Amino acid sequence: MTERRVVITGIGAVTPLGNDWATSWDALKNGQSGIKRIESMDPSDYACQIGGEVRGYDPVPYFKNPKEARRVDRYTALAMGASKMAMADSGLDPDKVDLTRVGVMMGSGIGGLATLETQHDNYRNKGPGRISPFTIPMMISNIASGLISMEYGFGGPNMSIVTACATANNSVGEAWRIIKFGDADAFICGGAEASFTPMGLGGFGNMKALSTRNEEPERASRPFDVGRDGFVMGEGAGAVIIEELEHAKKRGATILAELTGYGLSADAYHMSAPSPDGTGPARAMQMAMNHAKLNNEGLAYLNAHGTSTPQGDIAETKAIKLAFGDHAKNGLMVSSTKSMTGHILGGTGAIELAACIMAVKEGVVPPTINLEDQDPECDLDYVPNEARETEVKAAMSNGFGFGGHNASLLVQKFA
Repeated sequence: MTERRVVITGIGAVTPLGNDWATSWDALKNGQSGIKRIESMDPSDYACQIGGEVRGYDPVPYFKNPKEARRVDRYTALAMGASKMAMADSGLDPDKVDLTRVGVMMGSGIGGLATLETQHDNYRNKGPGRISPFTIPMMISNIASGLISMEYGFGGPNMSIVTACATANNSVGEAWRIIKFGDADAFICGGAEASFTPMGLGGFGNMKALSTRNEEPERASRPFDVGRDGFVMGEGAGAVIIEELEHAKKRGATILAELTGYGLSADAYHMSAPSPDGTGPARAMQMAMNHAKLNNEGLAYLNAHGTSTPQGDIAETKAIKLAFGDHAKNGLMVSSTKSMTGHILGGTGAIELAACIMAVKEGVVPPTINLEDQDPECDLDYVPNEARETEVKAAMSNGFGFGGHNASLLVQKFA
């Protein structure tokens, strides 16, 4: 059986840097921060009062009518927008493909948290009769994937993966597997998150996981810097269109990059802290490299999970050195775009994969901003503060989630 190659033909995103991918990518290249004081709720009573919010996003144009847009949670509204933008970017026409061979894999780490909180308030204040009948379908983490398939009539494999902050990486990776196995020809895949709610902000904050650098929001997310004090929460959605190569070529698609590797593993260590030795993530990275049949020196750029937490950045640095040996410190560029977007949780991996795709396509590596005093234990080339123009033949995106979930994706220049 001839090996089925998988290529990427479309990108869509809604991020704290912009309500489309072109705007977001331009901001990433220019080292701009999307982190500000939180506006969607009053953060005054919270230790962390800053975040990477999506601002000015109108979901209505991405639904068939305004009523549908009102009957979804914000995470689904973001996912639908990103998916429709990815479809437009790819030129994939539902009228010209076998609908049963196109799947959707849109995940969310938390799902409809805002819906759950709002409806619980309705119950407590007004009684069970005032709970919306849309509560359950609005809240569940799989509904975005289902609604996107309904929007286009895509009857292929459909699933929603929940692996916390590795969700989008796993969603793209498992879709890649399904195409390679022959059970689909194309997928919309990625992730979305919208957790700026009292419980979301309070829950992460009371874990002491969030930065409290409230007086200077744009400088708060500072991966690999001595002064980092926690991650900054973000929201948004990212989607990519992936296709079997011949399927893409037959319809004359523009190929952005080839998706050649996917690796996953478990730390099997702690529910929220990374394994300090880095062995779990290292296995995921090397599995992706093995799938791609790429030696260590072939990888030019790695978009790190890089959350700006004291433990996490050191553990990931160790993992990168375990995975790539001497190449980690001699030729590998590493950066964290979370320094600009914040941590978009279940949606972050798709947005960071998009950054890897563009690094390969345009030869531009986005920087790690706010890296002013590099931690001696984080001793790699993190592309500090300014983007770097250089050829990138292969790039990797890392995503690690609470529960010890690790997932890495590898893209290469198409040839």
